[in-house]
Amino acid sequence: MDQRVLNTLEYDKVISRLVEKASSTLGKERASRLVPYTTMEEVLQAQRSTEEAAAVLRMKGSVPLGGIRDIRQPLQRARLRSVLSPAELLDVASTVYAGRRLKTFLLQAAEECQLSMLASFAQQIDGLRELEEEIRKCIDEHGEVVDSASAELRRVRQEIRVLESRIRERLETILRSASYQKMLMETIITIRGDRYVIPVKQEYRHVFGGIVHDQSASGATLFIEPEAVVSMNNTLREARLKEEREVERILLRLTEKVAEAVDPLTVNVEMLAELDFAFAKAEFGSSLKATIPRLNDQGVIRLKKARHPLIADEQVVPIDVELGKEYRAIIITGPNTGGKTVSIKTIGLLTLMAMAGLPIPAEEESEAAVFSSVFADIGDEQSIEQSLSTFSSHMTNIIRILESMDERSLVIFDELGAGTDPTEGAALAMAILDHVVQRGARLVATTHYSELKAYAYDRPEVINASVEFDVETLRPTYRLLIGVPGRSNAFAIAARLGLAEEIIAAARRSISEEDSQVETMIASLERNTLTAQRERLEAEALRREAEELRRQLEEERARFAEEKNRLLEKAEEEARIAVQLAKEEANAIIRELRELQAEGVEIKEHKLIEAKKRLDDAVLELDKETVKKPPKAVRAVRPKAGDEVMVHSFGQRGVVLEQASEDEYLVQIGIMKMKVKQSDLSVLKQSQNQPTSRFTAVKARKGSVKMELDLRGYRVEEGLAEVDRYLDEVLLAGLQTVSIIHGHGTGALRKAVHDFLRGHRSVKSFRLGGQGEGGVGATIVELK
Repeated sequence: MDQRVLNTLEYDKVISRLVEKASSTLGKERASRLVPYTTMEEVLQAQRSTEEAAAVLRMKGSVPLGGIRDIRQPLQRARLRSVLSPAELLDVASTVYAGRRLKTFLLQAAEECQLSMLASFAQQIDGLRELEEEIRKCIDEHGEVVDSASAELRRVRQEIRVLESRIRERLETILRSASYQKMLMETIITIRGDRYVIPVKQEYRHVFGGIVHDQSASGATLFIEPEAVVSMNNTLREARLKEEREVERILLRLTEKVAEAVDPLTVNVEMLAELDFAFAKAEFGSSLKATIPRLNDQGVIRLKKARHPLIADEQVVPIDVELGKEYRAIIITGPNTGGKTVSIKTIGLLTLMAMAGLPIPAEEESEAAVFSSVFADIGDEQSIEQSLSTFSSHMTNIIRILESMDERSLVIFDELGAGTDPTEGAALAMAILDHVVQRGARLVATTHYSELKAYAYDRPEVINASVEFDVETLRPTYRLLIGVPGRSNAFAIAARLGLAEEIIAAARRSISEEDSQVETMIASLERNTLTAQRERLEAEALRREAEELRRQLEEERARFAEEKNRLLEKAEEEARIAVQLAKEEANAIIRELRELQAEGVEIKEHKLIEAKKRLDDAVLELDKETVKKPPKAVRAVRPKAGDEVMVHSFGQRGVVLEQASEDEYLVQIGIMKMKVKQSDLSVLKQSQNQPTSRFTAVKARKGSVKMELDLRGYRVEEGLAEVDRYLDEVLLAGLQTVSIIHGHGTGALRKAVHDFLRGHRSVKSFRLGGQGEGGVGATIVELK
């Protein structure tokens, strides 16, 4: 892409604002190198990273991008085994930690939304935890090698501290001595050239012996190292040299570890730059309230409420533009200072931004095209050095554009044909426009030549446009009117400014009737267009109002359904409790009957009636809530041994054992055998087989119990009640492994669920979910 075109359309200023959004030097450099792509695949890939970064920002609010350093130069030096400084090693450790933290953050975010591209970048980041820990173990946050970096360094530094203490003690003895008080300029100990000295008056220099290391500006004070501490200072100097050598050895060891990890560190740096760059694009789009446009390679541009990104929100006027489908060229006519140049720059700049994968300041459903090249000839490019006039300068640039463009190009001309004789300029402009349109390129041009208004009407692939001008305020509104050619408004402006009416009338008479009719037609067309636009906006407002009402109705219906489900769940819970109570009562009755049977006591009729009454009382409450149709019985026939029958007085199934009398049968219900009248029986299934003892087992259907329980949105107490109920259903269904979804949140619900499961007698084991199982937001339970 021609850099001059990028500068002409102010793409470089957009990039400067993008660079400000990057968090690291790496991200800023990557953003500064962004240029528009020219293939659909490249643009889609760039756009995808922007979309995913914007999704993360919407979901998480912020991204941990701190601590990323540009360590490319230190890595090059480490590769050559050049010892790195403590500050450089700290930058390496900081970048390693920042990469590992960002990787963890993005992989967790990828579990909640689709992040194929960003997750791929994150996967390539190497954690290198051991390298980071080794560096931080040896170097503190201030860039100093710590004593614990090696045993030798600890020993040497301890020796240095002891020597320093002894030297200070000896010098303090001198300072406190009364005989030396008058010889000292000040009673302090100071350092010159890493050696401890005291300030002595000039006339007493020979009293202390030793070495003079410095003197004051006036020469009255000498900084002397007394002879008594020279030997100790020499020993201290040797110890410090040992310290320097040991520190150098430690730094070399750390540098070698960095050198071993240069390749993964280089990949880390590249991935961190790409990730910072992606989030910079998302932040940039958010600051502009921009959207991601749809893309095509058919040369179709459809911008809705497009805004120039470099004009303040309170000043910018949105424009609607369509190009490349019904027509391939737009000719914007009208007077100067009307806003034509801003309109074509908006079209060109937003196209470049979309081709670079950036969000554009336009409404949703806007569409941008991927062009092979974008050309622009805008502004006064008069060149004094080349002795070219304005016309010559423009024409030179236009010739270069015509030679380079193809059918997949976007061409933008500003004031085409200006700077020369109007008649020749208009003719030349029409010929250039014809050539561009015939080549198949997309074209947007501005002109103030009235001849080009008719040009657009004569060609179906070209459409007129203009920028609205308010005659009352004598200011342009900057609204782009597609399909309406521009008019000069010269007479209206002159009258508004106070020019005499007779002069304006004389001017009107001097123009041809045909030109006057054209201006009148354009004025009428402009009024009709504005009316249509106003009505369209009103219709859109009504549509939005209808959609809002529909949304409200949907919400009301959802709330109604939620309340209905809540009431149903409450009724189901009450029914479950009633059934449970009935089961317990039935079990108690069965136990009593078994005990009587075991004792050999014959079960009397009144005992059965009493047991039946207790069963009826137990299921009375449940019957109020649930109405079930009785099983369809076989047409009334006399029962015989082996038939499966329904005993209506008990509401239970049984098997006929034998006929006891003319109208009575011996029937086995579960473990009980009793005589039942024929009128109380209905044959359900006839059988020729011999009767066998039958028992009824209660078991829930597996299909009616879900494999997972979602607790998100529940409080702890409600959640535990749901878990208890759910485990009962799971046990009845015979399921072995289920999932309980509690979400991430604060962790309180997860902890409560784990404590409950830990004490449940039917839980064999449980664990947090793995990859594809919900991660830490779910718990997998295995039942006994």
